Amino acid sequence: MPQGEAVVTSVKADLSKRLLAGLIDGVLCALVSLVPVLGGLVGAVYVVVRDGIDVEFMKRRSIGKQVMKVRPVRLDGQPMDLATSVKRNFPFMVGLLGLPFLIIPILGWGIAMLLGVVQLAIGIIELVLVLTDPEGRRMGDKFAGTKVIDSES
Repeated sequence: MPQGEAVVTSVKADLSKRLLAGLIDGVLCALVSLVPVLGGLVGAVYVVVRDGIDVEFMKRRSIGKQVMKVRPVRLDGQPMDLATSVKRNFPFMVGLLGLPFLIIPILGWGIAMLLGVVQLAIGIIELVLVLTDPEGRRMGDKFAGTKVIDSES
């Protein structure tokens, strides 16, 4: 899609493609998180910035979205960037905030578990929004002014 082109009339992405893209990204993050010490941090950062990474093979979208041929686009027609990606993926950060607490026995585990439950609730809300919004926009999309569309490439 040419830079600056309005995307308001673009067709929303097929739900199955979006779910598979999310699954691919989740598996990649899980594999990276197996690397001791830094793996979890790298996976967490990827979750947040994945749609704004400007490298040729990703084309400003996550690896999962690239494989499934869908892309997040800004409603103002500007290219995706890291700041927009952070805004778009902000709802997924709540669960990530609990990870450091896992090293604190009992109290930390409780805090991490609570944040995990909150993240699950946010995930359910996001899924319901994708299913019910006419443009398939979730909370993160509305916050960032984006939507996910089908893409030829």
